[in-house]
Amino acid sequence: MPSSVSMKALLETGVHFGHRTQKWNPKMKPYIFAERNGIHIIDLQQTIQNLNQYHDMVSQMVADGGSLLFVGTKRQAQESIRREAERCRMPYVNHRWLGGTLTNWRTIRDRIDTLKKLERRRDAGEFELLTKKEALIMQRKIEKLQLRLGGIRDMRRLPDMLLVVDTVRESTAVNEANTLNIPLIALADTNSNPDDIDYIVPANDDAVRAIKLIVAAFADAVLEGQAARKADQEGGDDDESTPDYSAYDDYDGDEEEDDEQYLGEATLAKLRDSRLFDEDEDEDSED
Repeated sequence: MPSSVSMKALLETGVHFGHRTQKWNPKMKPYIFAERNGIHIIDLQQTIQNLNQYHDMVSQMVADGGSLLFVGTKRQAQESIRREAERCRMPYVNHRWLGGTLTNWRTIRDRIDTLKKLERRRDAGEFELLTKKEALIMQRKIEKLQLRLGGIRDMRRLPDMLLVVDTVRESTAVNEANTLNIPLIALADTNSNPDDIDYIVPANDDAVRAIKLIVAAFADAVLEGQAARKADQEGGDDDESTPDYSAYDDYDGDEEEDDEQYLGEATLAKLRDSRLFDEDEDEDSED
């Protein structure tokens, strides 16, 4: 099922506006439609075509049990990344990308465990036994870890794919994904390097509304995949091809049961009256 994003929505949110012509990357030329007033205009036909194609790809990946990591640390993308990732229950990074988040995942996992241990100690009231200064230091440590690792705290393994807003800014995340051969979907503006991106969605990566539209479309794809996976699991539990006939195991077709045990008193009374009437007619005919 393709994305619900329309050409009109792309135009209204300014997805087609690229950078100034002086800041472009020549490798993005195939994705540029024209130049207007010193600004490159992105070819939205390719944008919507790729968006629909990758929408189905992400949906299928999630239906197969995969995960998508949302990445966008620039100010314009932080809120959209957080909201949409939480909506589809996927991990995200919307503040500073910690070097080694992917390539040194074991260490990052240890830091997440540290965060959870500190939270458990705080909730158990252990901080109240410390001095005010010590408690304040521990609380600040928790807040710092939550800010940097809160979005991936429930990520138990490396993601199957990344969705990145602004590959120039997120170059460290892009390099780590490429090192580990993790597929990468990216909103690629006219200053991006397409060689580093597996699946390109040419789009304005600076406008808040444009980012929100594209990121929400991929969140919808994740939700579709989750729904399909749930339906498959529930369908596998119900084996409708082999009905249960065990209730008839003790039934013998030659046996006749007394129907009167299933009838009410009023019905039985009517049947008795009818039988008596029939018996009287039989006697008259014999006479």
